[in-house]
Amino acid sequence: MKLKKIVCFGGGSVVPKAVLTPFREYPAEITSITSMTDDGGSTGALRRELGVPAPGDIRRHILAFSDAPAWKKNLWGMRFGSEEFEGGHKGHNFGNVFIAGLCQSLKSYDEVLKECCIFLEVGKKYQALPATLGNITLCAELENGQVIKGESEIDVPKMHDADLKIKKLLLKPQAKVYKPAQLAIAKADALVFGPGDLYSSLLPCFLPRGMKKAIADSSAKKILVTNVMNKHGETNGFGVSDFVREVEKYIGTKLDYVLYNKYIPDEESARKAQEEDESILAPVVFDGDPEEPKFVGVDYLLAGSVNNDPKKTGAAIWKLING
Repeated sequence: MKLKKIVCFGGGSVVPKAVLTPFREYPAEITSITSMTDDGGSTGALRRELGVPAPGDIRRHILAFSDAPAWKKNLWGMRFGSEEFEGGHKGHNFGNVFIAGLCQSLKSYDEVLKECCIFLEVGKKYQALPATLGNITLCAELENGQVIKGESEIDVPKMHDADLKIKKLLLKPQAKVYKPAQLAIAKADALVFGPGDLYSSLLPCFLPRGMKKAIADSSAKKILVTNVMNKHGETNGFGVSDFVREVEKYIGTKLDYVLYNKYIPDEESARKAQEEDESILAPVVFDGDPEEPKFVGVDYLLAGSVNNDPKKTGAAIWKLING
């Protein structure tokens, strides 16, 4: 059986759990692409002190592909040290330091990824790639013209009014797409976007020079997985159509399919989630044309939560890829 070639875009928190892990059960070669714009916590400290590409998100992507024994996986995620960073993060993550150390000693990011995959025993069907290797800062222009700098400020607003809508994202300085990521897109049967934070996680993947054209030129099926819940400071009051509009603007082409969750989380689950994370807002509602075939409503909600069920999410995407 010929393996499907799938490229998945997104950050380090949601995509590894909701998409990369369940996709491993299917006959597919999987490439993940992450933005490399993270500038908070341990990752941000290592970027500032050593000048290395952001290790945090790609560390999680590599872990999702790992066949290593439990002790290696646990070590990869272990935090140590007492240094406290902005946002309350404490200590450096072992995987972050491992990647940063390799960047310092090997000088070739291709070799860095190779050694990480050897250590975590990642099979040849899988690869985690950066969108760019540029030393970049993610910036957002707000509806009032204010420009805010840093993924961490976009993700958790502290210095700006989180009720203001984001008008435009940009990188400073501009950077070019990582060539292996560009090649993976050209060979793909399907491109999967999200789920995850829209402006601080997904859309930044498309900003490096050459990425938008690579996606627009690709003949692969283009599938967006919309979020279950909206997030304060990023998608206040967004419906499914708002996610579609923004993604299509940044990829420079139309989506073939839009997956949305048609089951609203119960009030108790939503309340608990909002108590744990005050940035979580109301569920993302469907406001598109139900007769338009590209919109596909499914149940990919994890029971008793506001999170994606990995098996349901993976199965829904896989059905569209093979449809």
